[in-house]
Amino acid sequence: MNAGAKLDVSGEWTGIYSYPSGLPPISFLAALTEREGWIAGVIEEHSREGAGPARRLGASIQGRRSGVAVTWLKLYDDPGFGYDAVGYEGAVSADGEEISGRWSIAGEWSGAFLMVRKSRAAAARERRATARA
Repeated sequence: MNAGAKLDVSGEWTGIYSYPSGLPPISFLAALTEREGWIAGVIEEHSREGAGPARRLGASIQGRRSGVAVTWLKLYDDPGFGYDAVGYEGAVSADGEEISGRWSIAGEWSGAFLMVRKSRAAAARERRATARA
C-alpha cells in the first residue's frame, strides 16, 4: 500500500493465533471486506483438538475499523467446542499489510494473533492450485 493510499483491510490474509497454555498455534486464512469502516468476512482454520484428524472450521466475522484500531467478533459455523464467539482487538500496521492484537473468549482465555496480507501473486497461485485439486 503506498503512503497516499487510504487504509482498507479488504483482501485475503494469512494468519496465526496462539493459545496461552502452551498449546500449538493455529494458522488460518481470512477474506475480509471493508466498507466505510465496517468489516465483514470469513475465516477458515483447522482444529487440532483430540487425537483424531484435524477438522476444518469455518467462521464469519463482523466488526469495525477506526483509524488503525480494529475490533471484530468471530462466529463459528459449528460451535462444537463449547463456545461460539471469539472477540478480536488489534491494530493495522501503518502500511496496511499486517494486523496484530489479541483474541479472547469471554470469561475463558485469550492469546495473541497476527495476520499478514497475501500478495496478489500468492493469492492467484493459491486459487489456481485449489482449482486443480
